[in-house]
Amino acid sequence: MATDIAIDEKIEKKLREPSKYKIILLNDDFTPMEWVVDVLTTIFKYNLTTAQELMLAIHTEGSAVAGIYSYEVAEQKLTETITASRNAGFPLDAKMEEE
Repeated sequence: MATDIAIDEKIEKKLREPSKYKIILLNDDFTPMEWVVDVLTTIFKYNLTTAQELMLAIHTEGSAVAGIYSYEVAEQKLTETITASRNAGFPLDAKMEEE
């Protein structure tokens, strides 16, 4: 006994861009401004002028977004920032948030 089944449904594939994540550097009273500029130029690849402007924003506003990346890249930059800061003896902290 053969049964014919007709499928009238259309399967919709919804593609979406992967989520982006922000790396936010947090101000503290112990990390030198020069170190923050160094982190911004070496890890986040900003030029000196932009790094200085961003460092001042972190200092005056308490935090600032250092960059927006895919999850894997954001996680790597977060780890590099915290590891380099701790190895240099500074408590610079950062966090990652979904955009």
